[in-house]
Amino acid sequence: MSVAVLLFTSDLRVHDQPALRAALRDAREVVPLFVLDEGVRAAGFDAPNRRAFLADCLASLDAGLRDRGGRLVVRSGDVVERVREVVEETGARRVHVAAGVSGYAARREERLRTELEGSGRGLDVHDAVITAVPPGQVTPAGNDHFAVFTPYFRRWRESGQRQVTAAPRTVRVPAIDSDPLPVRDDIAGTSPGLARGGEDVGRELLSGWMGDGIASYEDRHDDLPGDATSRLSPYIHFGALSPVELTHRARRVGGAGADAFVRQLAWRDFHHQVLAARPEAAWSDYRARGDRWRTDEDEAAAWRAGRTGYPVVDAAMRQLLHEGWMHNRARLLVASFLTKTLYLDWRVGARHFLDLLVDADLANNQLNWQWAAGTGTDTRPNRVLNPLTQARRFDPRGDYVRRWVPELAEVAGAAVHQPWTLKGPDRARLDYPDPIVDLAEGRDRFLRARG
Repeated sequence: MSVAVLLFTSDLRVHDQPALRAALRDAREVVPLFVLDEGVRAAGFDAPNRRAFLADCLASLDAGLRDRGGRLVVRSGDVVERVREVVEETGARRVHVAAGVSGYAARREERLRTELEGSGRGLDVHDAVITAVPPGQVTPAGNDHFAVFTPYFRRWRESGQRQVTAAPRTVRVPAIDSDPLPVRDDIAGTSPGLARGGEDVGRELLSGWMGDGIASYEDRHDDLPGDATSRLSPYIHFGALSPVELTHRARRVGGAGADAFVRQLAWRDFHHQVLAARPEAAWSDYRARGDRWRTDEDEAAAWRAGRTGYPVVDAAMRQLLHEGWMHNRARLLVASFLTKTLYLDWRVGARHFLDLLVDADLANNQLNWQWAAGTGTDTRPNRVLNPLTQARRFDPRGDYVRRWVPELAEVAGAAVHQPWTLKGPDRARLDYPDPIVDLAEGRDRFLRARG
């Protein structure tokens, strides 16, 4: 009886899963395989929040497969060695995997191909599983990727996207041993407010978002206290939701909110095509600006802990600590503060986000950090987001700050954004630090360094 292997990576779903459909067409039985990859752990990307969310996603995927007569097979160790073992145990002739964009994903695919072809087996790599438009599908004349978003978005929007595929009715899995699935409750060090993961949770959130939230997204996506973003990014990151399906469903809803949401999905694809073409941009400047970054661990520690003395910055950093997630506007704000006001290396911030963000991947995390630092694709590299201006605009009554900075809960209205201006007893009773840097001084420091 013919057998194929589907190696799940960042595509942990049964709905709109073209790699799974291809494996089912290829063979009568399929081994749905996930490897708890020691390479990911060794590289420092196996952070507790993502490990816990992954455990939820694997449990949900296993349940979805069992509903169709199958199950998930889990192994641990080196991904190529574990795939080879499964192929030998089952006599599988082909392995299917979704295309990745990182340098690690490219090396994994090359190692798999070499190993499989050396034993007379084949590897099928599937595009448009992790992204809506595959890297390289749209390119400018004379280059292998777009370096500016606006022209990329025009081409992305006009490009043909594949149709959404239905979840299979039946998945037949051969007799094969599996390691136990990881369990979220066994994972220590997670953020206390970390969301539950999994395709079932993600699809429920998606239905609510398409029916209720997306219509106002254009007007409210920067509203810090309103929390009016989709919160779907962790589910997209793990592939519990398909970006192709999200794009199609948003376009069916239509309107300004849906258009704005689709634009965010295009930004995600944009960063993926940049990283696919320039994998070194994960840790090196995409566009070097001659920065001479400062080193100040005390300032970096204050930023990580949410003790900078700028309440909107501190509120965002504490949201990250508590939830493993942060509002998109807040991400831009805190990144600008670290790189443009404190003038600390963007890699310091990117590493902290990778340690905590449940939705952090190399493409979006690193390249958004480079955008904020002015070393990436931003066409205005000297752009500085003033935290007071941002606070007055996006948290005008101070509700977001009071939610996350309890020391300032009794400070009424917009005064909460500048607690150092309070007088007498009102200031004395606050257990809250003074600003660690003057904004004008920080801006001058950055501009002098940039020349």
